[in-house]
Amino acid sequence: MAGTYSQIYLQYVIVVKSRENLLSPEWRAEVFKYMSGIITAKKQKAIIVNGVEDHVHLFVGLKPNINIPDLIRDVKNNSSKFINEQGYLRKKFSWQEGYGVFSYSHWQVSKIYNYILNQAEHHRKKTFKEEYKTLLKDFEIPYDDKYLFDFFE
Repeated sequence: MAGTYSQIYLQYVIVVKSRENLLSPEWRAEVFKYMSGIITAKKQKAIIVNGVEDHVHLFVGLKPNINIPDLIRDVKNNSSKFINEQGYLRKKFSWQEGYGVFSYSHWQVSKIYNYILNQAEHHRKKTFKEEYKTLLKDFEIPYDDKYLFDFFE
């Protein structure tokens, strides 16, 4: 729409169903590229997509022509289908219900980019549960433990 200007930066966090360590290092980079392609095809900016065996962070420059839940629904649905069609696993792959989404200012882009880029190193020091609860607390998002992702320690 002419005359519309926006700058919306969102970090989505999605989790493998049952928090299983299914995103193998041998092929997860291909999945992350595929997810970036879905975001780009929706005319959004995929700043970085990265994660570890059980969860993924997607940092997106979002334009106001798409709803927040619609984008992540499409990423989750299409990436699950891609993983299953590629035959990466002997069983059916799917994502857990729900997601986290957090907003950032332009001044935080490089910090969040580097944070997502270095997920493997980050998770040597901090569990996903600790990471996720810290995000919720930092953003002052009230939550009930029973509605969070399945956390297995």
